[in-house]
Amino acid sequence: MFAGNNPFHYLRNLKSLFYNHQPFPVTELKRSRMAVCLVGGARRFELTGPSIVEKVLEEYPNADLFLNSPLDSNSYKFSVLKTAPRIAAIRIFKPVEIPESDAAARVLTASNSPNGIQGLLQYFNLVEGCLTMIKSYQQQNNFTYDWIVRTRVDGYWSTRLRPNLFIPGHYVVPSGSSYGGLNDRFGIGDFNTSVAALSHLSMIPELDSAGFHELNSESAFRAQLKLRNVSYITTRVPFCVVSDRTYDFPPARFGVPVASLASKGPLSGAKCRPCTSVFASRWSAAVVNGLDRQWSWTESANGTLRLCDGRGEWERGWEGVFDRVAGKKLAAVRKRVSGLSFDRCVEDFEHMKRRAAVWDVLPAAEICQPLR
Repeated sequence: MFAGNNPFHYLRNLKSLFYNHQPFPVTELKRSRMAVCLVGGARRFELTGPSIVEKVLEEYPNADLFLNSPLDSNSYKFSVLKTAPRIAAIRIFKPVEIPESDAAARVLTASNSPNGIQGLLQYFNLVEGCLTMIKSYQQQNNFTYDWIVRTRVDGYWSTRLRPNLFIPGHYVVPSGSSYGGLNDRFGIGDFNTSVAALSHLSMIPELDSAGFHELNSESAFRAQLKLRNVSYITTRVPFCVVSDRTYDFPPARFGVPVASLASKGPLSGAKCRPCTSVFASRWSAAVVNGLDRQWSWTESANGTLRLCDGRGEWERGWEGVFDRVAGKKLAAVRKRVSGLSFDRCVEDFEHMKRRAAVWDVLPAAEICQPLR
């Protein structure tokens, strides 16, 4: 339900916005209930986490943070979240193998998935697990969120999450990087559309019964929305996925471009890394425009894209490249995490535990063990 003072005015506006595909009014958005769901492994969270805090969470200080992440050697980096305005629920768990049902074997394909069908099931479980956390929190506190923002922990945000991406009755996803379906690296919707969009795992039998087979993550996502009759809107979103994976360069028609973190335009979840790009914007645009538009293509108009050579490891001195792009505030957090001690890490997690309404996390000493 809406958190404002006049529910009748809210409902009248909501109906008008639904039919006209108009963004939600900023003043009412600031008063509405919002959940921000973060999923994935920590990886380079010392780079991406501070941008999520500043450009998403601090931009909407009324938003409740939910984190659902498997434990790994980088989980200690989630100490960055101690500065989040509001912490609803944090879950860091030891991952276990998910049984691969006959339906999953028919609906999903292992092609282009680094960890096969099991990797897709793990990802789907993370996303839907975050939705389960949100539903449980709502039930405990007797309310319903107006909006759910879902994003990955490996997303670096170059600018703020804009209010015009909140459109009642429609699920908003990034344009580009669609891989034969819909870009599933970020999404915004009201509660009902978000339930349909985030029910990745539980909808597998339904997709199977409807005859959807051999789907990757993106095409399964599009099929979900189709089955639930959810209208979606694609648009440019100012974040990219920081990746350590290597890719052929220059990318062929079905290759994957790796953007420079310094690219000016909204990268809409394209793969990226900090690099000193020596490739002219016109050349980068020509390369990207040679990609299949229904696969890994991303926007490159108006000289907004710079490409990295993603064939090898990150270049020497990437830290300085990142610091110049991200600015002094985010650079300071990166340096703090790189020099984090075991004791300070434990202290940070205990601080977050005191602030969180729900804490489903392994002992801080186990999270921070890699720092000993």
